[in-house]
Amino acid sequence: MAETLKAGVSIESVPKAFFGTWQVDAQLEKTNNYGTFKPVSRDLWNLSRTGDVIKLENPFTRASAQVEIKHTEGNVVVFAKTSSFDNKILRDTVTIRLNGDTFGGYNDIVLETVSLYDGHILKRDTAKYLIKGTKLAGTSVLPPEIKK
Repeated sequence: MAETLKAGVSIESVPKAFFGTWQVDAQLEKTNNYGTFKPVSRDLWNLSRTGDVIKLENPFTRASAQVEIKHTEGNVVVFAKTSSFDNKILRDTVTIRLNGDTFGGYNDIVLETVSLYDGHILKRDTAKYLIKGTKLAGTSVLPPEIKK
């Protein structure tokens, strides 16, 4: 029986440890606009899956975005998200390496300011953050072992 090939990354290839609530610390490594990007930040990411849709939510900022998985290999996950506000488009491409209930990696950010007049890009700011995550809740967080 022949199988149909599918383009893209199967959602089934995303490690289960990826999902849950993470405390994420970020440190700015490089940028073309130090006035736009914070040197350090701490966020809360809730990564969840419903069917074939992965969502990233931040309960502090109330930000929410659908995540597109770009690549997975073992415990490495690359995902992207895009959001728009005012006349700006924010694109994040995140690469993380899961290690139990922690991860390390980086977030490449492109922030474009778009002309309200004709839609062309007026300005493009970029940043690269080194990120570290610690899982706070989720299926891979195990309770302390109970000794008898």
